[in-house]
Amino acid sequence: QVQLVESGGGSVQAGGALRLSCVVTGNWYSGASMAWFRQVPGKEREGVASIYPTGALTQYADSVKGRFTISRDNAKNTLYLQMNTLKPEDTAMYYCAARPQLAILALDSHVYWYWGQGTPVTVSS
Repeated sequence: QVQLVESGGGSVQAGGALRLSCVVTGNWYSGASMAWFRQVPGKEREGVASIYPTGALTQYADSVKGRFTISRDNAKNTLYLQMNTLKPEDTAMYYCAARPQLAILALDSHVYWYWGQGTPVTVSS
């Protein structure tokens, strides 16, 4: 059974920080490319960051470069997103996504097979 469960979302003031986690069920995790996406109502899902299966390579959307850091712990089947210097425009539902058996950096949602249910992030000014 494939399961991705996000946590760590919440409400913060602008300039604050949050750390999102995504725990993955499945022995395929260490060979999967992973990513974080976000979506606000009425808009398309936006790729935020992606990471290679080994964690050696990462990719970020321009809007979050220098503020967000994606990382993973393959021993714990867990993906992270450290979000610093948060802005009101970062407010969204955040989703983790997985593409097993492929080493790729991609912010295109069509690449990913499995998705979590999302965790909400609200940044107030």
